[in-house]
Amino acid sequence: MDIKSKDLAEEGKLRIEWAARSMPVLKSIMDRFEKEKPLAGKRMAACLHVTTETAMLMRALKAGGADVRLCASNPLSTQDDVAASLVVHDEIEVFSIHGEDRDTYYKHINSALDHKPHLTMDDGADLVGTLHSDRRELLEGIEGGTEETTTGVIRLKSMAQKGVLEYPIVAVNDANTKHFFDNRYGTGQSTIDGIIRATNRLIAGSNFVIAGYGWCGRGVARRASGMGARVIVTEVDPLPAIEAVMDGFQVMPMNEAARIGDFFCSVTGDINVIARPHFELMKDGAIVCNSGHFNVEIDIDSLEDMSKSKRWIRDSLEEYTLNDGRLVFLLGEGRLVNLAAAEGHPSSVMDMSFANQALCAEHMVKNAATLKPTVYPVPESIDKAIAALKLESMGIYIDKLTAEQEKYLNSWEMGT
Repeated sequence: MDIKSKDLAEEGKLRIEWAARSMPVLKSIMDRFEKEKPLAGKRMAACLHVTTETAMLMRALKAGGADVRLCASNPLSTQDDVAASLVVHDEIEVFSIHGEDRDTYYKHINSALDHKPHLTMDDGADLVGTLHSDRRELLEGIEGGTEETTTGVIRLKSMAQKGVLEYPIVAVNDANTKHFFDNRYGTGQSTIDGIIRATNRLIAGSNFVIAGYGWCGRGVARRASGMGARVIVTEVDPLPAIEAVMDGFQVMPMNEAARIGDFFCSVTGDINVIARPHFELMKDGAIVCNSGHFNVEIDIDSLEDMSKSKRWIRDSLEEYTLNDGRLVFLLGEGRLVNLAAAEGHPSSVMDMSFANQALCAEHMVKNAATLKPTVYPVPESIDKAIAALKLESMGIYIDKLTAEQEKYLNSWEMGT
């Protein structure tokens, strides 16, 4: 293991207990796993954000019989006390330190892979990418994997399309109980939380520019609007662009938005979404951040090149003085602002996302031998089961179709 300090374990344990109170679905799966041991004998390498919620997932996998190693999927998302608690109290090998540099980040990924896993669990596909580039000798022993986030699914689908993906992977991100809730409500709330923690600036009355109107962009837009911001959306796809218009937001090119924005947040999964031409147009004091998976969405190299100096003003807030004297503020080094400057998604949201991870790991163990090396959707039965468990945990019940209604829906003979 490689963590900051075991001395942080007690603090981490308390925070994991607090998260667990809002994760009843994963807890019910963990209880079943404890009895049935569906992952018995399987070695797993997990590359995820090392947070209190992830700790609950690791506990569930271990309860199911898996031998797990965990590393970070982002250098700034690790909660060091959580890593310590997993090592000390749960005897799970963790390789993760908040603020680790790029070399350490990949050293930790390789340490997790040294476990010679049967299953992988990824968030962003760096673990899978490393397997397919530098650790190919391990591929023969891999049975299957899961992927947590949009960016990772994009990368994996590209690999599958090009015929280089060597084993089956379930796109957990694409489950309705993941992206409808995690991406929309989780990213929406936690992104605003990170921005406020980093800046302590008032959202109300500001021009809040959001690049990308996928599920994450929708969530951030709703939360920013709810706090009184004038939301501006930039897009490259006409379908989400027209949806943003119909949802009541302004839509325009980034070159226009750059001139008037107070806050800028990218949530696209693409590269250089906020770049040199936009920095050249921004007004003095613009605040820029990213809530997509990697820090490539903001062209930080150009921002550095355009600046004569920079300094840290607050935790997670860096001031760039441009050559013409204007100031641009970058949050969380351009990394995921909801994890770099805050604590990530609320536990009740991650309850469903990580329930998907746990059940898809079980699904992969049962079915990997019959699956081809491509990207698969989460089975509808798993998606619906998680939704039903979540409703039950909230004390909410719904109707069931009558026999007559089922017959009608399955027939073509009955018309008006």
